Amino acid sequence: MAPIWSDLLTEDGSIVVEIGNAWEPGRPVQSLLPLQALLAFAEHPKANLRLCQQFVCYNPSRLPSPANWVTVNRIRVTDSYTNVWWFSKADYPKADNRRILRPYSKSMKKLHERGSYNHGKRSSEHTISETGFLKDHGGSIAHNFLEMEQLDQNREVRLPNALSMANSSSNDHFLRTCREKGVTAHPARMQVGLAEMFIQFLTDKNDLVVDPFGGSNTTGFAAEKNKRRWITIEMQEKYAPQSRIRLSDPAIAVKESA
Repeated sequence: MAPIWSDLLTEDGSIVVEIGNAWEPGRPVQSLLPLQALLAFAEHPKANLRLCQQFVCYNPSRLPSPANWVTVNRIRVTDSYTNVWWFSKADYPKADNRRILRPYSKSMKKLHERGSYNHGKRSSEHTISETGFLKDHGGSIAHNFLEMEQLDQNREVRLPNALSMANSSSNDHFLRTCREKGVTAHPARMQVGLAEMFIQFLTDKNDLVVDPFGGSNTTGFAAEKNKRRWITIEMQEKYAPQSRIRLSDPAIAVKESA
């Protein structure tokens, strides 16, 4: 698929792939297949892709898995993260981290109010300027470690880096409507916040966002919400009604043409 997606990609566009860990059948051993697939994707001789950055997406609310080795035999720990890989055809694809800033921490806000801090040379050999942290940029730069819920319940959530949109959420429009209609929600839904973050980070309004593995159409919903054009492809027709449920959310209220 690498050369196909590369051909469809604009010169300053991006490909974002989320992939979880896999395990060898019947064995408490992780499979290398996801890594092998990603390496083959990135190094395909006809695709001319490069890895811009790797992200780790941590979700502390995930159920203990693989269950046989975590909860039954107790010889492994919970597999609680996925990798997100950002590829492009150019070294400088469209991207702007100012669109996904985290709110400042309380200590940073106090620093701005105080107008001073402990500057100078650090043991790491970094030299902190006297005024470098005093300018208010509207938030701090996001990290490539994405928390789907806060790690410490006593710590203030700092969106969008601490995305409080884990799959355990049961009160959003999509899941509420699925329950009302007796619909079994797609079992592997992407977090809306994750899709939104990359859409905001890597695209502008009216850009085209394409998801070739659409599922319940989380990406289409996030793109519509952020005023991007979008195309979603899903081979299993049974998930089409779930896409309609997403697009009936009052937050966007999409009118279907067919």
